[in-house]
Amino acid sequence: QLQLVESGGGLVQPGGSLRLSCAASGFTLDYYAIGWFRQAPGKEREGVSCISSSAGSTYYADSVKGRFTISRDRAKNTVYLQINNLKPEDTAVYYCGAARDFGITAIQAMCVLTYEYDGWGQGTQVTVSS
Repeated sequence: QLQLVESGGGLVQPGGSLRLSCAASGFTLDYYAIGWFRQAPGKEREGVSCISSSAGSTYYADSVKGRFTISRDRAKNTVYLQINNLKPEDTAVYYCGAARDFGITAIQAMCVLTYEYDGWGQGTQVTVSS
């Protein structure tokens, strides 16, 4: 139940691009907000980008604004994170989480560590190095 799988990570040079995928199995993501979080070695996990269940609201951390784009494909039951102009400081394990979205909580409030998500994926490694 509430199983999520991330994919698309890898080793890229600075300035390169990746598209991460968050796919659900056993349930539909239509009623869930999706958050992308990342955790670098020795650092706390942080919210990177989140999208509401309706896709009408999005959030981006200041450090990734203008470089990352979050979107959802309902036909594929998948949420994507397009990452452009990668920087070494983007190196981290990226996780996606799903949170039931009743249209009440602002997406900004759902994109923080203290918000309780209903399920998480196992993470995908992104490494940016020359």
